[in-house]
Amino acid sequence: MARVATPDIRIPPDLLPADGRFGSGPSKVRPEAVAALAQAGGSLLGTSHRQAPVRELVARIRAGLAELFGLPEGWEVLLGNGGATSFWDAAVFGLVERRSQHLVFGEFSGKFAAVAAAAPHLDEPVVVEADPGTHPPLEAGAAGVDLYALTHNETSTGVMMTLRRPDGLDGLVAVDATSAAGGLRWDPAQVDVYYFAPQKCFASDGGLWLAACSPAAIERIERRRAARDRWTPPTLDLGIALDNSRQDQTYNTPALATLFLLAHQLRWMLDGGGLEFAAGRSERSAGIVYGWAEARAWATPFVTDPAQRSTVVATIDLDDAVPAATVSAVLRANGVVDTDSYRKLGRNQLRIALYPAIEPDDVEALTACIDHVVGHLQ
Repeated sequence: MARVATPDIRIPPDLLPADGRFGSGPSKVRPEAVAALAQAGGSLLGTSHRQAPVRELVARIRAGLAELFGLPEGWEVLLGNGGATSFWDAAVFGLVERRSQHLVFGEFSGKFAAVAAAAPHLDEPVVVEADPGTHPPLEAGAAGVDLYALTHNETSTGVMMTLRRPDGLDGLVAVDATSAAGGLRWDPAQVDVYYFAPQKCFASDGGLWLAACSPAAIERIERRRAARDRWTPPTLDLGIALDNSRQDQTYNTPALATLFLLAHQLRWMLDGGGLEFAAGRSERSAGIVYGWAEARAWATPFVTDPAQRSTVVATIDLDDAVPAATVSAVLRANGVVDTDSYRKLGRNQLRIALYPAIEPDDVEALTACIDHVVGHLQ
């Protein structure tokens, strides 16, 4: 990230949010969760992940996710180490039979396509691209496609898409939901694999992947394992992950603090009213940010189609006369952090996380802080 000179602009304390964390990942962790971890740490951290306390924690996570997402009978929640990036690697071994099709509309949707293209045992994937700021149309896969890869929310650009199983698709639908899961609604009938890491809407740390899998996806994993026609590293073997998940554990040692924070956030969501509660908080924050931007002559929502504007990650373009890097630097100097745009997008832009753990009142305070900073820059 390029260094910028930071003007000495002091934001009045009464304008500042109560919590100044607006990063798109890792995200804000609720202070109550950190306090609970500190209280439970003496009996949890430093203990075996093969024993009852940790396995019971994993069981609560798996059951809680099934409840939050309203998973139908026969669905299973798998988990493993390495984050969603590792899940892409695992998917080319254990989910794709011969060929995948990818809708690419940003950095992260493109990365899965690149992994599939590099796999020597797979046919060349079909890649359907759209310019940043929109997403490609949902259409049936090309000939030979047995896995259709979608992204629920593109973290790099702030574009979200409604998940729908394309008509005529003969294959699985796998969805990268890393910045969407827990903050956007979805229908399991339209999806076979909904995978994510917990460091965004679930207000935990990274290094873990979770995947809600339909019976069809479980059948694919078991069939690929039985075929034994391609070597698979054990840490990327979805069959091994399936076996371990059914025992409420992971193949190799997980970060126990990550599991605890995830479980705590999940309980908070369920106690508040489930996915409607969590998604509703993000939608209120999104209404604040986009309404504010549309009311400013020097700010514009980057995503022009309101239906595709993310309600969990907002991207706001600023006028060239208002350098976004300077605005972010001044905010950071005042304790309001991680509003920088995605580095590879290369726009004069702010990127603001709107995850459920972030208070809508703090989002409103953030907009007042930006107004204050821009007023001093102009």
